[in-house]
Amino acid sequence: MSKLQPVRGTHDLLPGDSRAHRHVMDLARSTAALYGYEEMSTPIFEFTEVFKRTLGDVSDIVTKEMYTFQDKGGEWITLRPENTAGVARALISGGLSQNLPLKYFYGGPMFRYERPQKGRLRQFHQIGAELLGVAEALGDVEIIALGAHILKTLGVADQVKLELNTLGDSESRADYRASLVKYLSGHLNDLSAESRDRLERNPLRILDSKNEGDRRIVAGAPKLAEYLNPSSREFFQNVCAGLDALGIAYELNPHLVRGLDYYCHSAFEFTTEALGAQGAVLAGGRYDGLVETMGGPPTPGVGWAAGIERLAMLVGEVDNKANMIAVVPVGADMEAEAFAVTQELRAAGLCADLAFRGNMSKRLKRANRAGAVCAVLLGGDEAARGNVTLRDLGTGDQQEVARDGLLDHLKRYS
Repeated sequence: MSKLQPVRGTHDLLPGDSRAHRHVMDLARSTAALYGYEEMSTPIFEFTEVFKRTLGDVSDIVTKEMYTFQDKGGEWITLRPENTAGVARALISGGLSQNLPLKYFYGGPMFRYERPQKGRLRQFHQIGAELLGVAEALGDVEIIALGAHILKTLGVADQVKLELNTLGDSESRADYRASLVKYLSGHLNDLSAESRDRLERNPLRILDSKNEGDRRIVAGAPKLAEYLNPSSREFFQNVCAGLDALGIAYELNPHLVRGLDYYCHSAFEFTTEALGAQGAVLAGGRYDGLVETMGGPPTPGVGWAAGIERLAMLVGEVDNKANMIAVVPVGADMEAEAFAVTQELRAAGLCADLAFRGNMSKRLKRANRAGAVCAVLLGGDEAARGNVTLRDLGTGDQQEVARDGLLDHLKRYS
């Protein structure tokens, strides 16, 4: 039998990785709460139809990247490739449209069968925020401001920039789409195979093609801004004015698009050059047609998602381990007392660890390797006097203290 390995595109979150993920998740959750966003959680798998309706039958995600299977009851099930569709489904199935507007924050694993790359595996983790029931440009400003606030709280704001574009409303988008298809059709033979495939079903996605030949053609394509009707132009001006008022810097990127018809108005990404070619760390936009596409009532919405792995890479090493206190019995006859002391420290809210075997020297070495800040040494002679020995593992200094006053002496390590 070959050596067991994680499935390609997955990895184990060992304690260091878990601390980094928890750091991102905890700070994002607490920041979102300041804006009134409540945490919700949707199932990891949904009926496949949920994603076919929202992502499109012919999108790359649906046709190439989704993990889809038939369960034992004959139902087609898909592991979620993203979470906005699940939130929208919850709005419909839970009858939550009676309570609009709604603000949701979420986090958890997503799944896509794509080429594993730096900061993006086939099982990856995202945080996200969705604002439902707000049609005004102020909603876009708030959702972007929340993303910017989280990035600042994580200490990575200086490593990212905000790119912004508008898709206009459905009328503006339809006019632009027709003009774009006409222009690109004149360059059909020079487009990449992928872009030729997208020309009829999702032409706007050609605008963000990474193929150099496509990029040269796109450089001469009509600009969406030229097709905005007055109401779309005003909406985008209000978004920009709101960001300006908050001091949130942005760059206009006319090639930043969303391919599906229910997207409209704002599209935005916080990008970085610190993670190689895959530069987006937080991306989103307005999707006023999504809920209706899924069979629900017309419901405006705007939101974003961010990869926890990529954010954790930007943050770097996180030192958020609790200060550990090692409890070391000096002699076998002190084992029971050592365990009692360890439990007493834990009950007081202190991180305490008791090595299970070895002499005092071996246990202290193990404590140092584990990063313990101090050790409580329990010897028979000290116990007879009602004392224990407290050793600072950083300085090596130690002192004998009263057993019943131990917690007071350990406060400086908490």
